[in-house]
This record gives sequence, C-alpha cells and structure tokens, in this order.
Amino acid sequence: MYSQLSFWHDSLPGSIDQRPALPGDRDCDVAIIGAGFTGLWAAYHLARIDPTLRIIVLERDVAGFGASGRNGGWALGEYGVSPMDIARASSPGLAVRQMRALFDAVDDIGRVAAAEGIDCHFAKGGSISWARNRAQLTRLTAGVSARHAVGLTTEDISMLGPDEAWAVGNATDILGARFMAHVAAVHPARLVRGLADVVERLGVTVHEGTAALSTSKGAVLTKHGTVTAEIVVRATEGYTRDLAGQRRAVAPFYSLMVATEPLAPDVLDEIGLAARPTFADGRNMTIYGQRTADGRLAFGGRGAPYLFGSRIDPAVERASPVHDRIIKTLHELFPVLAGAEITHRWGGVLGIPRDWFPSVVLDRNTGLAHAGGYAGDGVAAAKLAGHTLAELITGTHSERTDLPWVGHESRRWAPEPFRWLGINSGLWAARSGDRAEARTGRPSRRVELLHRLLH
Repeated sequence: MYSQLSFWHDSLPGSIDQRPALPGDRDCDVAIIGAGFTGLWAAYHLARIDPTLRIIVLERDVAGFGASGRNGGWALGEYGVSPMDIARASSPGLAVRQMRALFDAVDDIGRVAAAEGIDCHFAKGGSISWARNRAQLTRLTAGVSARHAVGLTTEDISMLGPDEAWAVGNATDILGARFMAHVAAVHPARLVRGLADVVERLGVTVHEGTAALSTSKGAVLTKHGTVTAEIVVRATEGYTRDLAGQRRAVAPFYSLMVATEPLAPDVLDEIGLAARPTFADGRNMTIYGQRTADGRLAFGGRGAPYLFGSRIDPAVERASPVHDRIIKTLHELFPVLAGAEITHRWGGVLGIPRDWFPSVVLDRNTGLAHAGGYAGDGVAAAKLAGHTLAELITGTHSERTDLPWVGHESRRWAPEPFRWLGINSGLWAARSGDRAEARTGRPSRRVELLHRLLH
C-alpha cells in the first residue's frame, strides 16, 4: 500500500511495515508529533545531546508518509523566503548567518547519512536554474546580485553564461543560468526511513498509526491514549490543519511529480546533469527536478489549485491534469524524452505560512514547541530546524539558537472564503505571468504585483 505513495517509496529496499501504535497512556520527557524530517531530526539530535532523555515520536501513518518521503529530493541551501527577506526582518549580517547555517545543514545531511549507514543517494552537485527567456534571465540575474549585496559570494551563488549553463545540462532555449553551490540531491524516502531506524537504535520510541488529535501544556491527546511530556513538539507541516485549533496555522499546497523509466546511456549523455545537480528554470510557477541515482529524471511542479477549507484529497496526488502539464514541461526542457515512459505519478502537500517565513519556536512557559513552514524547501531546512529545536529544548547554546527564524511567529491565514480566493488568485497570477513572459520576454506586471503582495 505505502509503495504506491511515490516513486521514492516504490524504490525503497524491503517492505514498509507500520510500527506498533501507542499502546495507551504514556509519560516521557519529549513528545514529538510527526515522523517526518523535522520530528526525526529533532529526535536524533536530542538523543545525541542527552541520551538519558525519554523521547516518543507519534506518527499518524508511517515515517516519511508525508512531504518528507515524497518531495523532489533537493537538500537546498535556500528557504521559502530569500536572504533579502531575512535581512529586512533582521539585518544583513544575521541573514548571512541564517544562510550559512543552512549551507552547513546540507553538508551535515551527507555526514550523518554516511556515519549512520543511511544510503540516501546523497550527491552534492549544486543546483542549476536555466533562464529560458529574457524575463527569466533578468529575474535570475537580479536575484543573484541582490544575494551578493546581502553578503553571499560567487562561491555560494553565481550566474553562468549560455555555454557554461549548457555544459551542466542540455535544456532547450538556454540564455544563461543561476548556479547555487550548496544543494544536494537525495532519495528522500531512503533518508527519512533510514533516520527513523537510526533514532530507534538511539533509544527513541516511534509509534506509527497514532494520530494526534490535540496538544496542550504537557500533553498530546490521541485516539490510543494520552502522552504526557515536559516538552511537546509539533512537526506536522502541511498536516498541521488536523490538530485542534491549528486549521489556519499553515496552508497545505499541492506539489506534484512524475518519474521516467531508467534512461538509456545515450539519452542521459544528451541530457547531461552528470554530477546530479538539481535543476529548474526561472519561471514563477516553481518546477524542480533531479537525475536519480538509477538514471531516471524525477520532475515536479506546483500549480494544482488550493482546495477550499485546507482540504487534502489523495485523488489529486495520484491523477491530476497538472501531472500532464508537468510531463509536457519536461518534454519541452528535454525533447529527447519524448519516447520515454513515465512510470510514476504522485504528489503531496507542503506547508506554507502566511508570510512564507519558516520558524523554530519553543515556549518555555507552556512547554509547546513547533518548527516548519518551509514552503516546499524543507529537506535541509528541516535538518537545521530539528537540530535547533534539540538545542533549545536541552538549553544548549550554539550558533543556531539565536538565528532570525528562532521565535518567529507567522500570522494565521485568513478564514474562508478569503483564503481560497487569495491563494488561488496568486497561483493564477504566477501561471498567467509565465505565459506572458514567454511571449514578450519582459517581466510580467501581474507577477510584480504578486511579489509586492507577498512581501
């Protein structure tokens, strides 16, 4: 059953068997809701910092069921907000510190995976975003310049000319590209499932098939019993809406993906991407892809409409017209794929806060903590967030514990129908703006308006 969630789940070695559910009321030091990247990295670092802690992780389905197991596999050195946004909320110096902490987290994923024996196909090949029309080139160039003005360097992020960009990957209509160095491709389900096994070896208890219903000071209520704890961590991202009182905390956005069959050597030679950099282009409606370790292209994009009332519909994940648009876009990027079989279609929800600003929060007075709001850029950010949560909980001061996202609280989303109207209007503006830019080569005014509204 779980193998049908995504290509990543389908390509896991062995079967996916659900761990035992919570057997009744239990007491511990730290209770964590959600066995995705945030919750499991928090458990991992808590157990490493203080092996005496009694830690329970509660998961509604199985570890890696949600976005952590279904995403594009980008351990990305960027957040849902830009370094410039972080600088405006704090200072350029703090923004650079926030970025460098994330760059370190990318590398730390690779170090921990190697040390703990997690074969997650980690490949730090950077990330390329091609400019395929003049508007995209203008936007990407301006973004790189703005990041340099904040304090990042050409070793972190740079613009490539057409020939340099083509040498990385042979997409169509290349005018140039942005290259980000601090990005790794991973097999996300291997990483999250491996991490669940590791934390269990470290003494953490993981209960699957156990849905949390609500949280309060010192307690998590589930259908199977109540877990009492000094600290309760919410690490539920797009599924936060299922907890009592949290319907408007983050909005679940759909992101959908496809995977090709393993490609012939001559097709891979034509495409390039030999170092396994992740890839995209400079459009407004996000697309993302990677060349997998077994020689496929896994490729996805946004664009599925937000569902009224923050509804989640598994039918959207399995078959959507957006999947067809994603395949068409992939063929536009790489016409050599026209005859390749698409073997998998899937998707899932990511969590977006109203200001797109991720956060790590611990309230000592209530013992309630949470982290998330990654807006689809969570593989590496969740590593940093989990590490930071563990340090905050244990009172361990580090270079992470005073970063700008620590203590940040986003405003709640508007009630319906305003939430539905606002979000889907933004999606329409991004899609129509991309069509206009492809025709004219000039940045779209409606996209500029969208950016002003978001910031």
